[in-house]
Formats: sequence, structure tokens, C-alpha cells
Amino acid sequence: MHWRCLPLACLMLASVGISRLGADEIPQEYRASIRKGLDWLAAQQLRDGHWEAQGSQYPSAMTGLAGMALLMEGSTLREGRYSDKLRRAVDWLMDRSQRNGLLANPNNASEAGRYMYGHGFGLLFLAQVYGEEEDGDRRRELEDVLTRAVTFVGKAQSSRGGWYYTSAADGHDMDEGSVTVTQVQALRAAKNAGIVVPKSIIDKAVKYLENSTTESGGVIYSLAQSGGRAVGGGQPALTAAALACGQSAGEYSAPLTKRWLKFCQVHIPIANVQRFGHDEYTHYYFAQCLYMLGDGGYAKLFPQAPEKERLVWTRYRKVMFEHLQKIQASDGSWNGGYVGPVYATAAYLTILQLDNGTLPIYQR
Repeated sequence: MHWRCLPLACLMLASVGISRLGADEIPQEYRASIRKGLDWLAAQQLRDGHWEAQGSQYPSAMTGLAGMALLMEGSTLREGRYSDKLRRAVDWLMDRSQRNGLLANPNNASEAGRYMYGHGFGLLFLAQVYGEEEDGDRRRELEDVLTRAVTFVGKAQSSRGGWYYTSAADGHDMDEGSVTVTQVQALRAAKNAGIVVPKSIIDKAVKYLENSTTESGGVIYSLAQSGGRAVGGGQPALTAAALACGQSAGEYSAPLTKRWLKFCQVHIPIANVQRFGHDEYTHYYFAQCLYMLGDGGYAKLFPQAPEKERLVWTRYRKVMFEHLQKIQASDGSWNGGYVGPVYATAAYLTILQLDNGTLPIYQR
């Protein structure tokens, strides 16, 4: 799989911020649920500008995810219903940036053992708002934060090309699929925004994902834990996440991307959506994949597939959105297991707002 640059038009849109390239309209019947969820999420922001999971956990990761959900509504740093919330979230993450580029506080007990998640989602969010900053001094400061954050990702990469909960530079030369995908998508967003991302980092990451793919097309949990070989059963959640990364890089028809897509089709039920382990995470990424495919993308990849077997965004959207409406709490939130409702609500709002087409990283 090769990481081509996105079309010039997408890169230009990334540099100026939010757009609606190739966007569809969110069906009217879901808009009230979205607004209720957004208002609930916005109300959970703490006074200093951050969000957190249950037990005050994962503040950087939750701030990145919640910030992305508010951006997808169409608000910017300058205007919109949630502009003040977004500005305070950006300020909090920038103030949290460490000298070595880490977008988290390794001395915080809730982040010390898993700071790469926070770093990845924080980098993803800040890369999306970079083009919105009009103040010259602030823009240069944000560029410095993003540049150092990318450098930190490179140094944190393991010898096998993946990433772990903590940095390889801190002596943890391990890898784990979900952390790896978080970094890869964040790097893609940074590159789209015009931040220099060394090709060697991406090449190693792509090779890692290739090596982590089983014969059946599924991505395994960890190469380090499997002796460097893709053995055992692939995990649907990680495969969907890898697929989203490939598609956000413009790799729709690469052989590996097609294998991931087929694996997900078999292992992620969408005809009748039900709760299952890591379902928020799985559908957070799988919905991105299906949105990018749209209603005709699957048929182009697999022209011999019968119509009823094709993955179609509007078909998935109807089933998934109705499911999300049914399980939404009366206050507008969604439950997210031990991580908590901030995480689940941000993830589901991402799915529900893909049709807005506001963020370059999720555009077709």
C-alpha cells in the first residue's frame, strides 16, 4: 500500500480549515438527537477547557475526541455555537504541550501509562483547527506545537513500526494496533494541514499494518506479542481502524485495503446493529470507511458482487442511526462502559455528523 498525497483541492481545503466538499445532508429525523448530544457534550467541558472520562481519566484523549465532534457541527475557532468551547480546548491542549512535543502530562496518574492515546487524538484535533487560526503569533505557536508533536510520534515508534501505550523512547519497544492507528490517522491529518511528516515514519507504519494482517485479512492486536508474525484471528475493531487510515490516505483500491474491507464486511454485523465489546470504537472507524465509500464505492472495488451484498453508506446509515437514537439517553448522552459517556458520545456524534463533510480528514 502506498501513501499518495490527497488531491490538491483537499490539501488546499485543509490549509483553510472547514469546508463541505462532497458533503450530503444529514437526514432531518436525526438532527434533534445530534443537537441534544452536542449540547450535552459541550456542557461536560471543565472550566479550564478539557474533557475527561470517568474517574478523571484520559483528559487529553477525551479533549481531542470531544473537540473533533464539536468541529464537525460546523463551529470554528472564530464563529459558531461552540466556538468558545473549541477555543478553550485548543488553549488547554497547547498549554499541555511538553518540551519534547508530547500532548499529554506523563506525570498525571490517569495518563502516565497510556499517554500515546491522548497524544494521537490531541494531534488529530489540533491539526484540524490549524487552518482556522488567524492570529499570526498564535498560528506560529500552533505550528510549533504540531511540529514537535509529529517529532514525538516519530521517536515513539517501535522497532517494528507500530506504537504502544507509551513511547519506545521511554524504553517501551512494544506495539499495539489501536494505538498505532491513532498515530497514523493523526499523522495523516498533520500532513494534510501542511506540517512536515517524515516519509520514513509513514513507511514503517504501513509496513507494520501489512505485517499485522492475517491471511484472512484481519489485523491482530500486537506484533510484539505474537513474535513478529500475524498469527491467530484478526480483530474487527482494529481492522476497521486500519481501513479508515488507508482510506483517509486515498488508498481505496489497494489490495490490502480491499482485504481489510472484506474482513470487516464478514465480521462487523450491520444488518441488525447490536451492542458488543468495543462497539463504539469499531463503528467510530467503520462508519468513516463506509462514508468515504459512499453508495457507489464498493461496487467499483468489487464489480462482480451482487447488489444485495454491497456495502452502501445510506443503507448502513439508516440502520446505525436508528440504533443510536434508540440507545441515546434522555439527557442526550450515550453510555460508554467503563470509559464513560464522554467517550461514547463523542464517538457516536462523529458517526452521526459525517454527512456534514466539514473536516478534511473525514472527507470523500
